Amino acid sequence: MSVLNQSGEEQVECPLCMEPLEVDDLNFFPCTCGYQICRFCWHRIRTDENGLCPACRKTYPENPADFKPLTQEEVAKLKAEKRQKDQQRKQRITENRKHLANVRVVQKNLVFVVGLPLRLADPEMLKKHEYFGKFGKIHKVVINQSTTYAGSQGPSASAYVTYQKSDDALRAIQTVNNIAVDGRTVKTSLGTTKYCSHFMKNQPCPKADCMYLHELAIVPSKL
Repeated sequence: MSVLNQSGEEQVECPLCMEPLEVDDLNFFPCTCGYQICRFCWHRIRTDENGLCPACRKTYPENPADFKPLTQEEVAKLKAEKRQKDQQRKQRITENRKHLANVRVVQKNLVFVVGLPLRLADPEMLKKHEYFGKFGKIHKVVINQSTTYAGSQGPSASAYVTYQKSDDALRAIQTVNNIAVDGRTVKTSLGTTKYCSHFMKNQPCPKADCMYLHELAIVPSKL
């Protein structure tokens, strides 16, 4: 388990295996030159390799040059500091993400469709080749249950069609937009999505097929 080092800063890594130093490695300096590595790498160099310090090339002594094991009290203190540091870091991340709650990000592989006849308000129907399936492989279709559009032609439905590839979504938009279905005009455009509530709280998302964002979107800079 990685912890804070004695200065209270983020734990350093072993320069050889790049793993965080364990509690018992904090005061472990196998060579007189002071080059610090973890005990696993020290053992590997002495038993399987040339037995030389990677920094000064001196032969490692039989026993570490400087090693003072931590007491149980010191280990408990460092663990408590680590927990407190992690809680503070998570709280800062959550605070910094609050402004993203109302942000909507355009998804290049997501098609938003409005003006659908109610008979087509079915995910499996829209996936068929005679509808949106002919433009490419569809990852998911969601019917917008919260909104219906009632115009002069009567109520209509809307849907989100997520393709595997953004090029397929663009082709679907260009082909379907403004076509007439059952006497009504269907409109298509790129859809937007929001950030996952678990991402907002800096928590892992339990939904394997969650369609919301789980990482910060890159916003292109203005020329």
